[in-house]
Amino acid sequence: MNMTYRRLGKSGLQVSTLSLGSWVTFGKQIGDPIARKLMHAAYDAGVNFFDNAEAYADGQAEIVMGGILKKSGWRRSSYLVSSKVFFGAKGDRPNEEGLSRKHIVEACHAALRRLQVDYLDLYFCHRPDPATPIEETARAMHDLIVQGKVLYWGTSEWSAAQITRAHAICARLGLHAPLMEQPQYNLFHRARFEKEYAPLYRKFGLGTTIWSPLASGLLTGKYSRGIPKGSRLATPGLEWLRGIVTGPGAARRLAAVQKLAKVAIELDTTLPRLGIAWCLKNPHVSTVILGASKVAQLRENLGALEVVDRLTPAVMTRLDRISKPVAD
Repeated sequence: MNMTYRRLGKSGLQVSTLSLGSWVTFGKQIGDPIARKLMHAAYDAGVNFFDNAEAYADGQAEIVMGGILKKSGWRRSSYLVSSKVFFGAKGDRPNEEGLSRKHIVEACHAALRRLQVDYLDLYFCHRPDPATPIEETARAMHDLIVQGKVLYWGTSEWSAAQITRAHAICARLGLHAPLMEQPQYNLFHRARFEKEYAPLYRKFGLGTTIWSPLASGLLTGKYSRGIPKGSRLATPGLEWLRGIVTGPGAARRLAAVQKLAKVAIELDTTLPRLGIAWCLKNPHVSTVILGASKVAQLRENLGALEVVDRLTPAVMTRLDRISKPVAD
């Protein structure tokens, strides 16, 4: 099936409904040759958005991606690339993290160098910063847009109240407002996206670039018998993610996965494709960010496009009955 595209929120920017992220994998879990194959396979399939952040592999993920983009020969107008600011890349001294004007500007310049591009299409505030006034953050992002170093700015894992406040400040001061949010969204993690953000889609035309559509791998079925070696949840530094398999409610989630797998079989598809297609059924999802460590895995997930039309209202109701009781 051919790639489909959606506008990013109320903007005129078109983003592929499936995109490729670099978290965990680039510069860490996989080698540069595999990263290159992944990006080329994605681009050849119609993916036009590649997601990154200063914190991914302490900046190494952007270096890897930048090298691939530089050698690709792709027209700059044919793809979108992002970075995120908050956690820092290297160093933990004052001003090397957070959303102060100093760190935002320095992090942007560093990301441009690592990615070897002249501008970032999307620039996210990776988390809210309670130590910095939103006005300062918004002014810094506005100035980067005016300078042509960033085209659109947004947030990631901000509350609806924080996003609303940012819009109010930008409206009052005549600043470019945040266009998009990057939240987690999947069958087991839905409350914020579906309930808390609901007014924002109507009021601000909020775009979304969702991450973890497969609940950190839980919706692949590979964790049904524990955490395999080499998997994402076995990666050092990601211990906090293991609670999805070992923490409270894990047994109920794993039981739900088994039921969802049966639905996938009935629809003549796979569990990962079903989970991703379910995300795409939500019209407020602008793009689903895919993560992959193998080209075969990426191609499997891209096949979710073929499943979307099979998710009839009756099927969606059934999926809700299975997942909602164990969702957050």
